[in-house]
Amino acid sequence: MKLLLALIVLMGTLAGPATPAVAADPYGIPVKGADASWPNCPKGMGIPSRRTKGLPMPRADAKFVILGLTNGPGFYPNPCIVRQVNWARQRGIWVGTYAMTTFPKPKQIRTYGAEGPWEPAGAGNRLRNAGYAQAQFNVATMERAGLTNTFIWVDVEPYPVAPWTSSQKRNKAVLDGVLRGYRDAGLDVGFYTSPGPWRDIIGSARYGLPEWRTAGGHPWSNTDYSDARRMCRVTSVQGGPILVAQWWDTKRDHDLLCQRTRTQTWRDRLFVWMSEDER
Repeated sequence: MKLLLALIVLMGTLAGPATPAVAADPYGIPVKGADASWPNCPKGMGIPSRRTKGLPMPRADAKFVILGLTNGPGFYPNPCIVRQVNWARQRGIWVGTYAMTTFPKPKQIRTYGAEGPWEPAGAGNRLRNAGYAQAQFNVATMERAGLTNTFIWVDVEPYPVAPWTSSQKRNKAVLDGVLRGYRDAGLDVGFYTSPGPWRDIIGSARYGLPEWRTAGGHPWSNTDYSDARRMCRVTSVQGGPILVAQWWDTKRDHDLLCQRTRTQTWRDRLFVWMSEDER
């Protein structure tokens, strides 16, 4: 018996100290969630071209929500963003952010194009400055709503209220200004986009940034969770990893984290935890 005990002690000494147990993450990895923005505000709010619709907020089983900062086009805030942040806080849920990126109107170019990081000597630099200001506007909306996120999804898609031009070069100048505006504010960025819209609006530019991809939706398209899962494996539009996939129906947008994103590192990069006690 003494020999056996001695052997056990010796083996424990050779093995080194025991590895301490890793504390379990109390909040887990939020695999399924949703996104919400101005359509989910109480009906009748917002700018005339984008009156809110009173659509329902995400279902109770959503573990995260990605909130839109704009009321559609750039320079117009989501009219109930504070209310939506409070909704997330009351439920104790992970929150991400996104914002539409749109081509500035002539008045907005005159207003914002003359100041910014670029000398306003040419049309391209004025567009970059206007894009920069668009990002700054959205950052101010985040601060007003009490959002402390360090990541934002930049939505690049056709938008009839503020249409992109036929010039990919001019469109890209706006986008480059937007990206710098967020980065100068300390935010990391990714794109919500699709192959066709990206090609038509931006062309072949490759940024190598994260992507949030949609599988579409509505009952007649027969698109659901399984189609969103497949979006996690499609080819990237601009060279970055696909991290989030979306599908939707007539009332809600639904999202899921792709497999590579289901880590605490990515969770903490893409979201902030909102709760009543501000954990």
